[in-house]
Amino acid sequence: MRFSTSRSSMGQWYVYIAQCADQTLYIGATADVERRIKEHNESPKGARYTKSRRPVTLQYMELHPSQSSALIREMALKRLSRKEKLALITTRSS
Repeated sequence: MRFSTSRSSMGQWYVYIAQCADQTLYIGATADVERRIKEHNESPKGARYTKSRRPVTLQYMELHPSQSSALIREMALKRLSRKEKLALITTRSS
C-alpha cells in the first residue's frame, strides 16, 4: 500500500494507523508520516509501544488542517474498538 506521506505545506497534520508485527494497531499524529514510520522502525525516537513490535507498516492516514484537529481525531480513533479500526482501514483502502 502506497501513501503520499511527504509534508505538503505548513500547518498540515496527519493521523495514521500503523500495524505492528504482532498484528496490533498503533495510532498516532504527526506532520510527517514517512519520517514517523521510519522512526517507529529504526530509531530510538519511535514510540515505546512500537519498539518491541517492529516492523511497523502504515495502514491508514488522514490529512488534517491543524495539529489540534489531528490530535482530537487521534483520540477519537483510539476510542474505537479493534473491529471498528480494521473496518476503517478496509473501507478507506478499497
